Amino acid sequence: MLGPQAALAEPAPISLEFGYRRMYSLDFGGAQRIFAAWESERPEDPLGSVSEAASLLFSELNRLGILEAQFYVKDSSFLRRQDLHPDPSIRARFDAALAQAEARAQNRIAKDPHDADALFSLALVSGLQADYESLIENRNVAALSPTRRATRWALDLLAVDPSYYDAYLATGLSKYIIGSLFPPVRWVLRVGGYSGDKAQGLRELELVAERGRYLGPFARLLLAIAYLRQDDASRARELLEQLRMEFPENPLFGREIARIESRKD
Repeated sequence: MLGPQAALAEPAPISLEFGYRRMYSLDFGGAQRIFAAWESERPEDPLGSVSEAASLLFSELNRLGILEAQFYVKDSSFLRRQDLHPDPSIRARFDAALAQAEARAQNRIAKDPHDADALFSLALVSGLQADYESLIENRNVAALSPTRRATRWALDLLAVDPSYYDAYLATGLSKYIIGSLFPPVRWVLRVGGYSGDKAQGLRELELVAERGRYLGPFARLLLAIAYLRQDDASRARELLEQLRMEFPENPLFGREIARIESRKD
């Protein structure tokens, strides 16, 4: 039997949630180590590799300044952003992690079509692909196809497990973005099988923000951006204050609060 000192010396179990918390704190090295350890212990689990891909993308978004909410407040500001120079080595690692996650998830789906973690991994794989194409490569039309795939996988997951709230990020973000477009563009997309509902999209993002296991903080950041676009600085600031308190190592939230304050002057 282990004595009390030996028990205290046992390492804490590896937690994906803690890996995501390190990511949101901009400790990308720490997040990658946790996700790599998860993969090492669970080589058939797609969550480790898709989380690795999420951390790699988040690190590039941060390095390139895309996480700054000011880009999103006005469409013109985002579209006029300077040419970006993504790191090709990060892109290669990102693509490899996505391919590994997709292969592992498909293997598990073949054995059990109701495997919730595999369905979530497939939704996240497609969502991350769409984010890279849209946010870094500025290929917004090309990003529609993986966006639709992400939505389909998320809907399959919610049919299996309605309490897997992180899945609502894919469905909510898609509805919000398409619902925010000009009516003629929305009509063309609807004919092509893409649907949008801005209000419902916000409600689903709010659900992820409140109950999401891995993506809750990211949903809160997206909601803050959405509220700023709607000139609701009060609600945006409230969310950013929560994020600043939860992740004090991340200076982004404080900078965005300062921008909100500067607009009042």
